[in-house]
Amino acid sequence: MKTLENYALGKFITGDPAGSQTLYHATSGAALYTASSAGLDIAEMMHYARSAGGSALRKLSFQERGLMLKALALHLLEKKELFYTLSYATGATRADSWIDIEGGIGNLFAYASLRRKLGNQSFFVDGETVNLSKNGSFIGQHIMTPKHGVAIHINAYNFPIWGMLEKIAVNLLAGVPAIVKPATVTSFLTAAVVQEIAASNILPPGALQLICGSARNILDFVNPQDLVTFTGSAETGRMLKNNPRIIQEAVPFNMEADSLNCAVLGSDATPETPEFALFVKEVTREMTAKCGQKCTAIRRIIVPENLMEDVQKAIVARLETLKIGNPENKLVNMGAMAAKSQVLEVKEKIMQLAKSSEMVFGSLNEATNLIDADSQRGAFMSPVLMLNARPFLQLDSHNIEAFGPAATLMPYKDIDEAIALANLGKGSLVSSIATYNNQIANEYVMGASCYHGRILVLNRDCAKESTGHGSPMPLLVHGGPGRAGGGEEMGGLRGVMHYMQRTAVQGSPTTISEIAQVYQYGGAQTESAPHVFRKYFEDLKIGDTVTTHKRTITEADISNFANLSWDHFYAHTDHTSLNGTIFEKPVAHGYFVLSAAAGLFVDAAKGPVILNYGIEECRFTKPVYAGTTMGVRLTVKEKITQEPKDELDTPKGIVKFLVDVYDQTGETIAIATILTMVAKKP
Repeated sequence: MKTLENYALGKFITGDPAGSQTLYHATSGAALYTASSAGLDIAEMMHYARSAGGSALRKLSFQERGLMLKALALHLLEKKELFYTLSYATGATRADSWIDIEGGIGNLFAYASLRRKLGNQSFFVDGETVNLSKNGSFIGQHIMTPKHGVAIHINAYNFPIWGMLEKIAVNLLAGVPAIVKPATVTSFLTAAVVQEIAASNILPPGALQLICGSARNILDFVNPQDLVTFTGSAETGRMLKNNPRIIQEAVPFNMEADSLNCAVLGSDATPETPEFALFVKEVTREMTAKCGQKCTAIRRIIVPENLMEDVQKAIVARLETLKIGNPENKLVNMGAMAAKSQVLEVKEKIMQLAKSSEMVFGSLNEATNLIDADSQRGAFMSPVLMLNARPFLQLDSHNIEAFGPAATLMPYKDIDEAIALANLGKGSLVSSIATYNNQIANEYVMGASCYHGRILVLNRDCAKESTGHGSPMPLLVHGGPGRAGGGEEMGGLRGVMHYMQRTAVQGSPTTISEIAQVYQYGGAQTESAPHVFRKYFEDLKIGDTVTTHKRTITEADISNFANLSWDHFYAHTDHTSLNGTIFEKPVAHGYFVLSAAAGLFVDAAKGPVILNYGIEECRFTKPVYAGTTMGVRLTVKEKITQEPKDELDTPKGIVKFLVDVYDQTGETIAIATILTMVAKKP
């Protein structure tokens, strides 16, 4: 029997054996490891994370942190077979483990890709500038900077790899270190991943630490810069959230709790439709994947009352084909639960549910006909399907969760009843509805969304590529209101911002430009020599500007552009149709003004500018008539570096230019941001 090591203060440390817990193989029941956190200096770990890990991460730009995550994902992907082998001991089949292992690594890749949306800085410029004065000399801009604390992740036993990687991907991209406390029963799998992360030397020292065993008094050492995330039971989450230190220091506490998620069959989804088959498949998959030990698993099956018998028969037929046993056996499609203690807890909850619901499939007896396994040794149980015929009166189905391969069927009369039943869960992580009727889908989403963190609308059009009811996606929020905890995890940039402090900075446009490293309209401009299109990426500075010569718009210009573009909208071409409009006479096309502006600011000779690939925030602010004389100020607004795709790729970065088009009075007539790809120095 091996002893798990904690990873603290940059080294692997064995906890005091006196406080150890034994971890068992879910299938064979054999003792595998002992785990203990006794003797760890938690206060020193927190200090090390803040001082060493946080300091190092904050010195890196978003681009560097993103590339760090990408390198880590590639490294762990090379080691995935080691994790698959270890994962069998948690009772998971290879298909179950794919969610945990490659799903977790996929989160790292997803967050690494977000670097392309972020600047070269270690902080984020949030939203648009706010003008706070009449003449524009006093403005406000929100920025978001990494918190100077540590993210404490207290995770559940069901996803020992995904649970860690989906969280640290977010805090590491934000520039915040983490201490991870996985549930002890499956912590050996988390520990194996952390060993590989440490061996890779990809993360800076202090960026990640691991506690195997009890979390003990870790929350007693938090301060206002720290953040806590919790995944697990609502009861435990509420207890941790009410820690006096959490309350006293106003520490953000994100809770993702187990919930009574539901799946609804639309009234249009009769047995002959693809949606009926999709629904039955999804329900049985969610009941049996990871033995139903998923916070997103379907617990309540809400079905039109006239289709109850059809659905029950179809689900039972699929469950009867299930092969339960040793997850290493390729014939097996449902393995063991994580531990025998979980089996006992689930059976106890099912017994409570059975007081008001009928058991229509399965048994609480020892699992029989196991493949290559012994029910006396392993943590096996049969899937259980319940039937609650009166779900508005018998409310246990909406209040008691059996966290295993169990779900309850219940009928509804119309869509309003379906919504009411879904919402009786008092807040869930996810709901799904199988329907090909978009009106039904609309009514359900509008009625149920306030009680659910995510809703999947499943039908024949999306089924082939759908990730399913139970799969949270890294760039979408994962969480839910009420019983589900009221928190949000992941969510792309939304998740990253959770680990950063939003600050409103006020001052002059010139000062804010310097602080934000994004040029602010009205700020000081430095006339560039040579032309900005002649400068390499490294040589361009925020505020570098080219002021062009001028051009007078003629009636022929407007007419010719209409003929060239085929845009003969009346305001550009018809003198007789302008009564009652805002226009005095035919007005120049906005896109002509922008094209003419490009003709003024472009330096035509070949140089470091590779291409122009987009326009952002384009506005036409004043009618432009024949006789208007226009000029352009082209200013370097923002720079974002890019890494080469391969050895042959040209080193380059993205430069955003502010295009300010003005008329003879000096008033802006059009403004836009163009995106260019600019080469770096050879």
